[in-house]
Amino acid sequence: MEMEESLTAIEVAEMLKITKNTVYELVKRGELPGYKVGKKLRIDKLDVENYINSQKVPKINNLMSKSQTDLPNIDNTDDILNITTNNYKNDIIISGQDIILDILAETIKEKVSNMRVLRSNIGSYEGLYNLYNDKISISSTHLWDGDTNEYNTGYVRKMLPGVPCLLINLAYRTVGFYVAKGNPYKINTWKDLCQNNISFINREKGSGIRILLDEKLRVNNINRDLINGYENIRQSHFAVARSIARGEGDVGIGNEKAANQVKDIDFVPVLEERYDLVIREADLKNPIYKLIINTIQSQEFKKDIESLGGYNIKDIGKILAKT
Repeated sequence: MEMEESLTAIEVAEMLKITKNTVYELVKRGELPGYKVGKKLRIDKLDVENYINSQKVPKINNLMSKSQTDLPNIDNTDDILNITTNNYKNDIIISGQDIILDILAETIKEKVSNMRVLRSNIGSYEGLYNLYNDKISISSTHLWDGDTNEYNTGYVRKMLPGVPCLLINLAYRTVGFYVAKGNPYKINTWKDLCQNNISFINREKGSGIRILLDEKLRVNNINRDLINGYENIRQSHFAVARSIARGEGDVGIGNEKAANQVKDIDFVPVLEERYDLVIREADLKNPIYKLIINTIQSQEFKKDIESLGGYNIKDIGKILAKT
């Protein structure tokens, strides 16, 4: 097998749109074959493709014949919708892209046996949209409003009109610029992104970081057309950070945690974002939602998140707003 078919854990994480730690966990559980080259984990591309095929959702007739332990996780929202509009209305689908949500889902799975707990790895904007349209159960969000200088509350109120919701804090995360070692272009402000001798790496529409960028450009009266590379899109913090490390661009935006896991880049902090979980108040009639809130508020869960590093969990489990 040619070496280019051997992937790192980070490359696999990008393919599957999951975190690097989740890749390690899949290998540890034997769900994804892996091997060591020196001290580095490597995974064959063919094995990743086989894993993807094994996780695809079968037709509903076949799905109903499977036991709960045989049922796959689902990342595709369209597949989720096909199931939730048929015979699996009791599924819990948690939307968002942070590893905190992976840990939450796994913890809830251990406590319930009569329903599936699934993950939908999509951005904040689409998550709120899908929550309003009953495609998912719970959405995470980190959306900054340039008019109020606040996170999340205004977006939830506008995107779920007439739907009372609770905003429960998961963490605060520092976000900023990913730059080459030594920050050779002295990038420290939003206006610095317009330098004509640098190239930018952006995130996809609907992600919290993309909305933060677009709002900052708006309130600072910066024309996005002046940013060389505004249309260069990557699908995760890790992907942006790695692109800067590879020299594919000179600056990108993401959280500090991803920056600390990629060599050959520096991180320029810009602000601390609030990362919340959004639950519809009417859903609290279902005991599973109360279990989820109690889990987030538990000392055990707090210790799990604290052990990851890179998160400010001063308000974890607190209901910070009601809409």
